Amino acid sequence: MEYYLENEFLSLTFNSVGGTLSSIKSPLGIEYLWQGNPEYWSGQAPVLFPICGSLRNDEAITKDGKELHIPRHGLVRKRDFHYEGQEWNRIVFSIMTDDELFKAFPHKFRLLIEYKLMGKLIQVSYIIENFGDDDMPFFIGGHPGFNCPLQENENYTDYYIEFEKEENCSIPLPITETGLIDIQQRTPLLHHEKVLPLVHSLFEKDAIIFDELQSRQVTLASHKSSHKVTIQFKDFPYFILWSSQNHGSFIALEPWLGLSTCLNESDIFEEKKNVQIVQSLRTNIYSYSIQID
Repeated sequence: MEYYLENEFLSLTFNSVGGTLSSIKSPLGIEYLWQGNPEYWSGQAPVLFPICGSLRNDEAITKDGKELHIPRHGLVRKRDFHYEGQEWNRIVFSIMTDDELFKAFPHKFRLLIEYKLMGKLIQVSYIIENFGDDDMPFFIGGHPGFNCPLQENENYTDYYIEFEKEENCSIPLPITETGLIDIQQRTPLLHHEKVLPLVHSLFEKDAIIFDELQSRQVTLASHKSSHKVTIQFKDFPYFILWSSQNHGSFIALEPWLGLSTCLNESDIFEEKKNVQIVQSLRTNIYSYSIQID
């Protein structure tokens, strides 16, 4: 089912499948969110839980011997969420462990996704509750895709990514055949720069994985118009840029808590980089925001 939030600046549509955004429109009718053309990418803004990216052969094991069977980007992005309710500027969806989820990820949890619309800003919060007797390791991340270009008189190459800070960083090699990452084989990308021009060739080898980024704010902007999308992600150490290899007219701006399994990592889930732990009967909360201009 679809649900809605709106104010004088934006109209938002949500889908209970995945508990996710499906439209971000301005009063001028500009659609900011990618509309899921399956020729390029059928997704729009999936929520990645309890992993971001891929496990080795889609499997891992916890320190106490629990087996995990989790496909790329997790278990919930195509599941039906429960509509918890809404207020004038806020809407909440949730999903709880069921038999199928427990078989793949043997922990008792509830994940709530809260969206708040404040002027031109959309705050997205992930609320992870652990109802089990044991601590629960996990990761979560956002994967919102945005139309690029946003207007018919623009081209993909009119756009650029602007970072909050001057960056001097390299990026690790994604291995498309397995979905894993070679964290030690790196390519220099930004050399004391704040701007990355967008060209489709950036994504010939899959996503750009920023694991050394200093910025916690990234903006998608155009040389030809004043329309912008800004992501603020102070709770998330990793940031991913992605578009389809067949030149899709979108760019995904993705704050992640974790990464795909790296070649030098074991298959023990708690040994993955930046693993998060929500203690028994406790709650963890992580937020990022989308500013539309």
